[in-house]
Amino acid sequence: MQLGIGTYCYMWSLAQKRLDAHGLLEQASRLGVRRVQFGPNDPLEPGRACDVIRDARGRGLTLEIGMAGLDTEEIRRQLELCREAGSPLLRTVLSEAAEDAPPVEWIEQQLQAALPWLEKARIPLALENSVTPAAELARLLSGPWLGATLDTVNSLAIGEGWRHVVECLAPVTVCFHVKDFHIRREWHKMGFRVEGRPAGRGQLDIPWILSLLGPRCQSAILELWPPELATVEETVEQEQAWVAESIRELRKWIPE
Repeated sequence: MQLGIGTYCYMWSLAQKRLDAHGLLEQASRLGVRRVQFGPNDPLEPGRACDVIRDARGRGLTLEIGMAGLDTEEIRRQLELCREAGSPLLRTVLSEAAEDAPPVEWIEQQLQAALPWLEKARIPLALENSVTPAAELARLLSGPWLGATLDTVNSLAIGEGWRHVVECLAPVTVCFHVKDFHIRREWHKMGFRVEGRPAGRGQLDIPWILSLLGPRCQSAILELWPPELATVEETVEQEQAWVAESIRELRKWIPE
């Protein structure tokens, strides 16, 4: 398993144009990680892929391609990009809103339709948990060309705790999104607030999760949920500090 960063480490920096794809690769080199995952918040598009791929190869970095949805034609297009970039997996995610969750039957149909293309490319599809029950996903993601991107916080949206999600999906996990968090009660005692934390500084038991992940898990990609501060500059500065702190902490458990 290799440690890496991705576009969801730098959501504020990318959204505010303080970082671009080449800057993300530069950050990976500076941090000393070997993998960089591009997600749908800043996708690696064919029009700009060549320069980024060349830059990544020059730095000795492995790229991981990410998309959203399960459209078969889009999967085929992204698999071509995976081959071009040398990505060992294709990460995707479905709706993050519970009311928009697609039926499990539709997910299964789309996965089966994509299987011939995945097998031909010899690249597994890593579907991230979001608003589909983890036990259902684990049932659907069997076989060598289907797997999970295990996210440790997303499933709180449907009331599934992170330990349950990990236990369900660890056997089929291809990519682990390390996303630490803290849940605290609001001052008025009527509800809770979920906030991100640097890896190792929240409520996530990272060593326990790593002990459950099997040989199929290729990478541990850091993701962060840093809150918005008073100014853009403060927010971006906090985000970048959290990335550096998180990578230092994760090296305790994922040495290169």
